[in-house]
This record gives sequence, structure tokens and C-alpha cells, in this order.
Amino acid sequence: MNRVLAAARLQLAHPLVTLGIPWLVVSTSFAINIAIWGLADVAEQPGGSNTGGLASLYITVLIAFIQTVTQVFPFAMALSLSRRTFYLGTALAAAAQSLGYGIALTVLTAVENATGGWGVGLDFWAPGAIDVGNPPLQVIVFTVPMLAFHFMGIGIGVVVKRWGATGMYAMGMLTLAVTGLAAVLLTWREAWGDLWTWLSDRSVESLTITLPAVLAIALAGLTYVGLRRTVP
Repeated sequence: MNRVLAAARLQLAHPLVTLGIPWLVVSTSFAINIAIWGLADVAEQPGGSNTGGLASLYITVLIAFIQTVTQVFPFAMALSLSRRTFYLGTALAAAAQSLGYGIALTVLTAVENATGGWGVGLDFWAPGAIDVGNPPLQVIVFTVPMLAFHFMGIGIGVVVKRWGATGMYAMGMLTLAVTGLAAVLLTWREAWGDLWTWLSDRSVESLTITLPAVLAIALAGLTYVGLRRTVP
């Protein structure tokens, strides 16, 4: 257990990268949105209170955990940590950081609501239906998708470390092929409306908790299998 905790602490060897940069990126996005909303009265327009700026935090966390595998994994192996220990420590760090992000975002959402959208009607931290109005549930709504993004980053890092550029190109082409074929199929069956109806009928909890949880569990299993055969 001590070695697992040591592996988890490795993720904070460069806290500016793993924690500082994601918050710097999303804070910059927040400042830009505040300026736009304040200068252009965007909140007065239909649907003008929402923004997708929060996605920058999730995407930056994903990139940070790609670097965890590509950069920290070789260092962990040099310290004689096993692949299993490194994986468990990284998964523990991902879970702890996801919960921390969830709590921080819930606090920011509460402040945002209390200030009327920072005085300019901006719903940045919990746009639209993401604001569930229940603090414990709000933490889960933020935490579970964040955990899925953590494991997605670990998975991409495993692909890069194990197969290099070839693996990245193959993964990109496979993703493009799958999404492209799905789009063609939906268009052929004239099912786009059915898809949007199905999505709109899903609850916020289903879209932000259940589906990301399934994705996180699947990615956790796949990354463990992939990491076991990865060469530092």
C-alpha cells in the first residue's frame, strides 16, 4: 500500500503541470467569458447565459494525464515500481483529483449562483441543466465525468507509449471511421431526430453520472491491460 501511495504522489512531482495548468487554462477562459458577457450584454440574448468554457478544464486534465504515462511512467519504472503499482497509484491520484475538482467546481457554482452569474448573468461553471441545485449531487455530477477524462488521458498515454505515432494515427483513424460510419448510418436511416429525442429524454444524472461511469470503468480496465505490456 505504501508503494501505491508513493506512485500516487508521483503525480504531484510537478504540480504546476498536473494541477496548475488546468486551472490556469480554465481561469483564462473564465476571464475571457466574463469580459465578453460584461461588454456585450450576452445574457440578454436567447440562451445567452451559457458557455462551453468549462470543457477546457476537462480537456486540459486529459492532456495532463497523457503526460503522466508518457513521462512519469518511465521514471516510476526506474524507481523499481511495478506496472501494477504504478497503475493503482495513478488510478488513486485520478480518483482523488477528480473528487477535488468536483468539490471545487461545486463551490464555484454556489458562488456563481449567489452573485447572479458574477454580476453579468454568466453560467460558466455549471451551464444549463448541469446545475442540479443539490450540493452533494453536484459534486458527483462534476466528479464522474472528470474521472472518465482522467482515464481517457491515461488510455491515450498508454497508446502513445506502447505504439508511438503509429498507434496515435491508428486510434485517430479508427475514431474517425467509427464516428463517420455512425453519422452515415443515422443520415441513411433519417434517425438524427430520434437521437436528439433520446438524448433530451435522458436525465442529467444519466448523462453526467451513469454514462461517464460506464466509460470510466471500461477505460480503467483497458488501460490496465494495455499498461501491463507497455515498455517504459
